[in-house]
Amino acid sequence: MTEKDESALARWLAQNPPESVLEPELPIIDTHHHLWDFRTAPADSFHGRFEQNLYMCDEFVDEIQQSGHNIEQTVFVETMAFYRPDGPKRMRSVGETEAMQGIAAMSRSGVYGETQICAGIVGNVDLRLGTAVQPVIEAHLAASSNFRGIRRLPAILGDLTDDFLEGYSVLAKYGLSFDTYPHHPGWYLQLADLARAQPDVAIVINHLGGWRIGATEEEVAYWREQLEGIAQHSNVSMKLGGAQMRLGPWEPPFHMNQHEKPLSSEELCELLFPAYEFALQTFGPDRCMFESNFPVDKESLSYRTLWNLFKRIAAKAGLSETEKTAVFSGTASRIYKLPPHSLPRSPGIEDDGA
Repeated sequence: MTEKDESALARWLAQNPPESVLEPELPIIDTHHHLWDFRTAPADSFHGRFEQNLYMCDEFVDEIQQSGHNIEQTVFVETMAFYRPDGPKRMRSVGETEAMQGIAAMSRSGVYGETQICAGIVGNVDLRLGTAVQPVIEAHLAASSNFRGIRRLPAILGDLTDDFLEGYSVLAKYGLSFDTYPHHPGWYLQLADLARAQPDVAIVINHLGGWRIGATEEEVAYWREQLEGIAQHSNVSMKLGGAQMRLGPWEPPFHMNQHEKPLSSEELCELLFPAYEFALQTFGPDRCMFESNFPVDKESLSYRTLWNLFKRIAAKAGLSETEKTAVFSGTASRIYKLPPHSLPRSPGIEDDGA
C-alpha cells in the first residue's frame, strides 16, 4: 500500500509556532472524529482526496498528546472504512464497528495514554431495511460494547418511507442515537418528522447543521430559521464543529489550499463566532457538544488550535462553568451514554501469581 506524502500538510501547519494551551485541565470529550486507512483509495475518489490517508490509533493519539488538551474520551463516527469485503451487503458495515472496538480495546490497555479512544462508536446501518434492520443492529451491538448509534448521510428526500420509519423505530428499541448531517434542502422537515415519531431517540445534528463561511445572507437566514424550528424538539442536539472543513470541491478561505499559513485560534474565533454563538443560543449548552472532525479539519488547523478556538468561543459566549462542562463533556457523556472516565493502569505486565 502507498501512503500519501503528507509533508505539505505538515509544513503548512508548522508555519505557525504552537499556541499556548488554554485551560489545559478542562476535561474534554471529542464527540466526532474518524479513523481510517484509505491508502488503496483512488486519488480522485471521495476518500482519496483527503490529505492524510492513514489516520489510525497511533496518529490520533500523537495528535491528542501533542495538543496539550485534556481529552478524556472520544466518539468515533462512521466513515465507510473497514467494511467486510464479503457476506450479506447489509452486514458489511459491521466490519468497521469490529475494527473500532479493537482500537477501543487497545486504548483501554493504557499503553496509548490516558485518553479512552472510541469510548463511543457511531456506525452505519441502512434503515431502509425496515424491521429487517434488527439483526444488523444486533450484530453491531455484539461486535462492540461501545456501539452507541448510527449516522446516516447524505440524507435523501423521500427516505421517510414506511420501511425507513420501521427501521428507525429499532433505534428506540435498543436505546441508540441517530447522527445526521442535514445539508440537503428540506431535510430539516424530515428531521422534525423523525423527532416526533420517536421522541426517545436522541438525534444529533453534525457540523453546525451545514453552516459554512461565505454563505449568502439568504443561505444564512435559511439555516437560522431551520435551526430555530428543529431546536423546538427536545430530543435534538447539535455538534459544534465542522465549520473548518472543506465540502467537496469547496474549501474555506483558511484551508491549506487557500491560505499561505494557518490562522490562529483568535483569528478563527473572530471569523466563526457568530455561527457558533447562534447554535449555542438556539439549542442551549445542555444540547450542544464540541467536535473535532479530525482528521478532516486538520487541513485547516492543528488539533491544539482547534480546541483553543472552542475554548475562546465558550469564553466569548460568556458560558458559566456549568455550561462549559456541558458543551465540552457533559452533553456528550449523557447522549452517548459513556461510562465515567477512569485513568488506565500503568502499562506493563503484572505478576498474577500464575
